Amino acid sequence: MLARPSTSFARVAASRLALATVPKRNLNLHEYQSSMIMAKHGVNTPKGGVATTAAEAKKVAEGIGSDNMVIKAQVLAGGRGLGTFDNGFKGGVHVGVKTAAEIEQMASKMIGAKLITKQTGAAGRICNKVAIVEAVQGVDEKYFAILMDRTYGGPVVVASAKGGVTIEDIAEKDPSAIIKDPVDITTGLKPGQAMEIAKKMKFKTASATESAAKNIEALYKTFIACDCTMVEVNPFMETTAGEICCVDAKIGFDDNAEYRQKEIHALRDTSQEDPMDVEAAAFDLNFINLDGNIACLVNGAGLAMATMDIIKLHGGEPANFLDLGGSVKTPQVVAAFKILNADPKVEGILVNIFGGIVNCATVAQGIIDAAKEVWGGSPKVPLVVRLQGNNVEGAMELMKGSSIKCILGDDLDDAAKKAVAAVAATKK
Repeated sequence: MLARPSTSFARVAASRLALATVPKRNLNLHEYQSSMIMAKHGVNTPKGGVATTAAEAKKVAEGIGSDNMVIKAQVLAGGRGLGTFDNGFKGGVHVGVKTAAEIEQMASKMIGAKLITKQTGAAGRICNKVAIVEAVQGVDEKYFAILMDRTYGGPVVVASAKGGVTIEDIAEKDPSAIIKDPVDITTGLKPGQAMEIAKKMKFKTASATESAAKNIEALYKTFIACDCTMVEVNPFMETTAGEICCVDAKIGFDDNAEYRQKEIHALRDTSQEDPMDVEAAAFDLNFINLDGNIACLVNGAGLAMATMDIIKLHGGEPANFLDLGGSVKTPQVVAAFKILNADPKVEGILVNIFGGIVNCATVAQGIIDAAKEVWGGSPKVPLVVRLQGNNVEGAMELMKGSSIKCILGDDLDDAAKKAVAAVAATKK
C-alpha cells in the first residue's frame, strides 16, 4: 500500500509538483526589463537605465543628471535591500545616492558578485547588471494591478487608494479599501472606465487623477498586447509634479503565448536559474530539484509522487522529480540522465516507468545510450530499473542484451527497496 502524502516532505513536494504538471507560467523578468516593456506601451516609469559595468553605471547616472538616485542589483530574488554580497558589500538596493562617482563605486561592488538574500539561500545569485534610476519624489502611494481571474472569466482590475504595502496586508486591515473592476476581454476598457477607477483611488490633485487614468489605459494595453497574466504596480505613485509614476512593477506572462511573444521570452535570464532546470526545459522535461540522494526518473506526476513516497517509506530520500512525459523520445531520456549525473548529491537512480503512451523500449534504449554517452559503459552509481506496460517485453530484451550493470525491480515497492538498499551498501 502506498504511503499517503502526510509527511511535511510530501506536502511540500505535492505543492511544488502541482506547478510542474500544468502549463507553466514562469517567465520571470528583471525589474528594468518590466519597466522597458511598460514604457514601450506608454506607461510612465522612472528615468534611468541599466549597466553591466561600473563605467556604464557612471554614464547612466551622469545622463540622469540628478543628485537623488537609486541603484538596484538586478537579481531575481526578493529581499534585495537587506541582502549582502559575497564580497561583503551590504545591500542590493541603495536610495538617495547623490553622485555618479558614488554610483560607479557601488556598481563595482555589485556587478559580478553574488547577492545573498533570504530567498536565494547561502549560495546567493549572481548580479550581472544594475539599474540606476532617478528617485521619484512622491506625495502618495497607491496600489494597482490587472489580473487574469477565473471568477470574472477574464481580466480584473484590482486597485486601492492605499499602497506601499502588499495587497494582502491592505485587504486584511481594510477589505473595503480594495477596488475590483472586471474588464470584458473582447471589448477592453469601456469609455471612461479608467477615469472611474482613478477617481476611486482618491488622488490629491485633478492632474494626478487624469495622469492615473492615462497610465491605467497604458497598463491595460501592456496586459493585452504582451499576453500577460498579471501586471502589478506597487507603488503606483503620485508625484509632487501631479503626475503618476509606476515605480515598481511585477509582470507575469502566459508561457502558452510564447510563440507570439518571442521578443519578450528572449529576455529570459538563465543565469538566474538552476542550470539543471535550464537543461531540463531545453528538452521539454519537467524537473524539480530536491534535497535527497536517490534520483527519480519517472513518467507522470502521480507516479512520481508515489515513487517518492515509497522511497521515503523505505528510509531513502528523493533527490529530484523528473517527469519524462508521454511523448518522450530516446534523446530526452539521454538528456535526463545527463541532468541526474550532473547532480553531485545523487548516489543512486531509480527508473520507474509505467508505459501507457510511453513505449518502454524507448526508455530502455535511452538508458543504454545514456550509459555509453554519460558513463562510458555502466552508471557510476547504483541504477534500479522498473519497467511495466507498453512493450515491456521488448524493453526487457534490450536491457538484458546490454552490458549495463543495473538492478531490475519486479514492481514499484520492490524497486524502491532495492534502490535504498543499493545506496546504503555503497557506504559500508
